Amino acid sequence: MRGKGVLFVAAAFVTSVSSLAADLASKKLIEFGWDEPDTKFIREHIKEMQATPFDGCVFHAQYKRADGKSGSFTWESWGTNTFGSEDLAEALRDLRQTEFGRFKENFVRFNTTPAKLDWFDDYGAVLKNARLAADFAREANCSGVLFDIEQYEGMLFDYRKQRDTYDKSKPADQPMKSWEVYAAQCRKRGKEVMEAFQAGYPDLVVFLTFGYRLPWDESRHGRIPLAECHYGLLAPFLDGMFAAARGKTIIVDGHETAYSWREPEKFAEGYKETKDRLLPIVSDEERYHQFVSIGFGLWLDHDWRKRGWSEDASKNYFTSEGLETATRAALNVADKYVWIYSETPRWWNAEGGAVKLPKKYAEALKRAKR
Repeated sequence: MRGKGVLFVAAAFVTSVSSLAADLASKKLIEFGWDEPDTKFIREHIKEMQATPFDGCVFHAQYKRADGKSGSFTWESWGTNTFGSEDLAEALRDLRQTEFGRFKENFVRFNTTPAKLDWFDDYGAVLKNARLAADFAREANCSGVLFDIEQYEGMLFDYRKQRDTYDKSKPADQPMKSWEVYAAQCRKRGKEVMEAFQAGYPDLVVFLTFGYRLPWDESRHGRIPLAECHYGLLAPFLDGMFAAARGKTIIVDGHETAYSWREPEKFAEGYKETKDRLLPIVSDEERYHQFVSIGFGLWLDHDWRKRGWSEDASKNYFTSEGLETATRAALNVADKYVWIYSETPRWWNAEGGAVKLPKKYAEALKRAKR
């Protein structure tokens, strides 16, 4: 009996280890930073990219303007200009000619820029471009769309910055709309954008750098009205997206809030916050839990403007050991995706190699994934 007990414990241990290994193998590490490639770069440098610890990356799509110069579909789609498949034909050819191998988890970036629109303006061009982005991702065998909602230009999600914001100081004959009116319109637009994505790519992954966690934190966990938050209207916009989600579609909260986390316990705590504690600003808890996937972002050269960035990894905010610890913890806790952001160090460049990036960091990420 004693021997059988030992065998039983040993078998259980092996099963546990195998299960953990299988779980980690399902997690994906994504690169997204200032070295963001275009499709031509990917085609020409896929072998160097495959040699990194990443399973894929975020990239942007370019098009040719009438004057022959290059334009950015990624940065020009949230406006009044409508793009067609012919504009992305060359970018699509690049990716179709690329042998991705293990480097499969790729996302075309779609920004909310230039955003010179009010929520009540004509959104026809935006919706056509959203569908085109998703269709492009599907045709290129990508995982989906990186939907970057950051307010780089127009202040889409700040109620106080909207054209017809209710303000007693405005003339009586000027149109004024309450928070509730704008929130309802944002829910409508969120639903329309999600439907456009899914029309172009059923069952896609929509990867958000921020989800509900951003307005939740800005509201100090519900203590400040969303109408007074920089990203307050993002919450009803996401309500619309989750309302429209269907099938096997996944909406990833990339959790950029985790950029600076080094302590492993923060990831488990952050997961709980994002999964359940922020539900007071979520309109449909059931659909949220059905379609959300919680991830984490880590900023390799965090705070480099103050701290600087050194070739000596021990002097940086994230040492190589620190990055390994944080990445392993993030991968253990995340539903599937963890992404590494960087500005000064580059994982690849036009010559193919890394720039200002000690080899220790690549080794650290490989160990974290194991």
